[in-house]
Amino acid sequence: MMRRPSVRNSGGPGSVAPLLIVLVVVLASCEAASTSADDRASSPPTRVGGEPTVRPVDGGTDYYAQFTNGLPTSADHFPVGVWFESLVSAEDVAQDRSLGINTYVEVTANSDLSLATEAGMSLIVSSDDRRAHGFLVTDEPDMWAGAGSEEWSGNYPGEGQICRLSTARCGFTVVETLLRDAPPGVMTYVNYGKGVAFWHSDAEAAQFLDLVDLVSVDTYWFTDPNICGRSEGGQGPGEGRHLGESRCRLAANYGWTVERARSLVQPRGSKPVWHFVEVGHPFSESWAPTITGPQIRAAVWSGIVHGARGVIYFNHNFGGDCITQHVLRDACGDAVRADVAAVNRQIHQLAPILNAPFVDGLLTTSDGVDAVVKVHDDSFTIIAGSTADGHQLATFDLACTTATAGQVVGEERSVPVAEGRFVDEFRDANAVHIYQLDGGTCGIG
Repeated sequence: MMRRPSVRNSGGPGSVAPLLIVLVVVLASCEAASTSADDRASSPPTRVGGEPTVRPVDGGTDYYAQFTNGLPTSADHFPVGVWFESLVSAEDVAQDRSLGINTYVEVTANSDLSLATEAGMSLIVSSDDRRAHGFLVTDEPDMWAGAGSEEWSGNYPGEGQICRLSTARCGFTVVETLLRDAPPGVMTYVNYGKGVAFWHSDAEAAQFLDLVDLVSVDTYWFTDPNICGRSEGGQGPGEGRHLGESRCRLAANYGWTVERARSLVQPRGSKPVWHFVEVGHPFSESWAPTITGPQIRAAVWSGIVHGARGVIYFNHNFGGDCITQHVLRDACGDAVRADVAAVNRQIHQLAPILNAPFVDGLLTTSDGVDAVVKVHDDSFTIIAGSTADGHQLATFDLACTTATAGQVVGEERSVPVAEGRFVDEFRDANAVHIYQLDGGTCGIG
């Protein structure tokens, strides 16, 4: 079989839309304290859901086991990948592993895949190599080929006319054609872009997602110079209004992209959705923003709070002061590397909780935060985040818990809990907190 052309970047990364930041609350044990709920309430609570219901992670914990050489399904494994890296030495893999990377999503043509497999790293690549754990079909066909089933010319962006007819749309045909190269039984994956996120109808976008086993949508709210425009995220995803620059450039918006993709998967929750976050300056315009470490951390958690079952870092700078294809390895990533490593450590520490079921309808929050509850080992885990651009005090009410205090993970402090309520400070839109609260799960889970 002739090896098809490697996956192409269609002129840079995609885009994302608004929703929230992350804050992880793990219920376990801590010291007792009591404070008047009336004294601590910052604003009237807003109900998140109705009666509590338990919801498994999308696809279920054993989803990847159905595939030939599937991804790990152990509870302590959460995929953290990097996009289109090179593997030419053992030092490359060692450096990536030290940052918490455990998955390569596409690699350069000169890469030695054995370096990854020997180090226990997962691989999702666009070749039919039997060592791979997944097959990358293509990247952003919704953008460069459009939503349609017309005939594909075989060309990629920059190679000439994409569809046989200049007015045609052939993205569905592109994916279906390239799927023929997938090794039998191997998980298939496509990353989509602004077509699925903003431009196509729900039915068209859902058809793209239905074609493969694993999906993601890349939308880069912090760095994309165009995403705040009215034809993209600036239209106010799901809200029918224009977002100003301050509401557009929020970590909270990354969660919306994951939620958008999840809403299109049919049946709902039947397959995993992964999450893209940039780590540098992925657009060629010099005046475009460069993402910071705190923004990366907040964006990562924003996707996870909305149900993302994997994270992929876009590791390329096409503009700015430091052009590179290896942001996390070389000097171009010095400003963000420690933050990326720290958030990855937290992800791996909390992997059993992130892979555990959600409890919907248990939590009430004040305006300015979104939250989701997980249940694991007779404890609740509340993953939440600020949706506000600025300082706030957020109130959390659990309908059922005996917790009296909450340890804030990684911050060497605790918050008092009284009658199921606690209040904490969110200093800005990138604030992320992780709490461990004592008390059982009231028979839930």
